[in-house]
Amino acid sequence: MVITHYGGEFIKITHGDTTLAFNPISKDSKLSGPKFGADVVLITTADKDFNGVGQMTRGDKEPFVAHGPGEYEVEKIFIKGFPSISHYGGYERPNTIYIVTLDGMNICFLGALSQSQVDPKILEDVDGIDILFVPIGSDGVLTPTEAHSVGVKLEAKVVVPIHYDGMGGKDSLTAFLKESGAEKEKPVDKLTVKKKDVEGKVGEIVVITS
Repeated sequence: MVITHYGGEFIKITHGDTTLAFNPISKDSKLSGPKFGADVVLITTADKDFNGVGQMTRGDKEPFVAHGPGEYEVEKIFIKGFPSISHYGGYERPNTIYIVTLDGMNICFLGALSQSQVDPKILEDVDGIDILFVPIGSDGVLTPTEAHSVGVKLEAKVVVPIHYDGMGGKDSLTAFLKESGAEKEKPVDKLTVKKKDVEGKVGEIVVITS
């Protein structure tokens, strides 16, 4: 599994011939992101910074889109979406937390979450979270301190901060790393990971540069 961060909350995960895109940036956003073909697109929040489905279409093939709470299965990928709240953009709006099971790993993507209290139901049917994507930019989403707290509560093996590049600013990342005791962690261009790589880890911070 290869994970790439394209800024904002835009995450690309590739596994074999399958490509997933989380919160791709739309062409109407002030942020910028690449255009490529995805098999599965997951949208947490109805906002131009996160709902660029059109940028993920390849030729005549349109991706499967998960856009809200529920259970989905596609390409042997199991997805569960849980309702939550975001205040991104200055007002309350729905946000979906996704749990994706892929390559034997449980991936949790919090999106533009603003609630530091995460519904415990998301862990009821999940044998631990291997990789957690958490927003750290404040201003409508979690603060660095809240983001660290959520990572601890969810007992994630690996935590990847998002929503700072072009959004919350580098100060948010600095504060989050300090809060997590990970100031010396060096950013990586992409994260290549297998199930065996995360076994035994507890709250390891990985910063993926855009």
